[in-house]
Amino acid sequence: MSTDSVTAVILAAGEGRRLAPLTNRRPKPMVPVANRPLLEHVVEAVTATAIDRIVLVVGYEQERIRNHFGDGDDWDVTIEYVEQATQLGTGHAVLQAEPVVDGPFVVLNGDRIVDPSVVSEMRDRARGGDLPAMAVTTAVSPRQYGVVTLDGDRVTDIDEKPEGPVATNRINAGVYAFSPAVFDAIRETHATGELAITATLNDLAGRERLSAVRYDGRWLDVSNLWDLLAVNAGLIDEASAAETAGASLGESVTVADDVALAGNVRVGPNVTVGGSTAIGSNATVEAGAVVENAVVFPDAVVGAGAVVRDAIVAGNARVGPNATIAGGPATVVVGDAVHRDVELGGVVGDNAAVGAGATLTDGAVVGDDVRADAGVVIDGRVESGAVVRRG
Repeated sequence: MSTDSVTAVILAAGEGRRLAPLTNRRPKPMVPVANRPLLEHVVEAVTATAIDRIVLVVGYEQERIRNHFGDGDDWDVTIEYVEQATQLGTGHAVLQAEPVVDGPFVVLNGDRIVDPSVVSEMRDRARGGDLPAMAVTTAVSPRQYGVVTLDGDRVTDIDEKPEGPVATNRINAGVYAFSPAVFDAIRETHATGELAITATLNDLAGRERLSAVRYDGRWLDVSNLWDLLAVNAGLIDEASAAETAGASLGESVTVADDVALAGNVRVGPNVTVGGSTAIGSNATVEAGAVVENAVVFPDAVVGAGAVVRDAIVAGNARVGPNATIAGGPATVVVGDAVHRDVELGGVVGDNAAVGAGATLTDGAVVGDDVRADAGVVIDGRVESGAVVRRG
């Protein structure tokens, strides 16, 4: 059997509500890190293994994905699409690929960055018939993921986001190798609420061998807004050199080594671009500004003298002159969860405008299309479309 006979199915239908407002207009896999969508990093991990056919499972804001990847020619791969019209879980998402998959296949998450090595290993498992199989890695905070219990190289249990103490730091890496038999197994799975692929895998582990593939390479997950900064920093650091080709730099500009500047970026005089920063295409950083540990989306503007640290500035947003996002540890509320001491200075949503001299306190999140007057102090979360006035 040739490598050509193994298809990669990438799950990219989700919305990513915990990343709002960044996902109000784009699906989570299209949020940029290191100036490229998360999903592009995943696609390149697949194409590096000589797999030449990818099926993208799309749903929420799917046109963003279809328009970016097209038929896959730019990556020398054939890309096909299937739709998950309603996001009913990862198992349900895998099931949508059944009409276009007739042989062994690997499955990846479209928002989780891994090395090509684990894709190659899972491809070989698929070719060799050692199925089903799942990659297992380790995490500092395993309770945030699916905690995996092993018996040698066999998975015996997957406990999704357990509330109590855990006895291991081994987690589900979200990369799988299957035969088409998994489709019937998914249909036979009884689950309350969304149908997760892990529910099917737990069923399978109880009655047959579910092989574990141990993986200790790169595993970058974006679950919350501050994860975007960490993943962006990790990807830029791997490049090991500043990327400034195509950018226009003014006089006396300081650019750290671990910076990525996309094409047509305009940087004014006396600007400091600190480490772990990515600035997207057609963005502008005006004279005297400081931008550090930041993700600046395409077409955004950072005004003269502004300070933007540990922050995300989304597409076509404007941070006014002398505005401040100071950065540092923050407490951020996401749904019912309170996250303390996370590195997030602030977030400015798409098309938002933060006025001159305004200040975002640590962890502030400004929604899309917000208009904030000059000199205001923004604390907490501002809903999309709001107007923030002084006094």
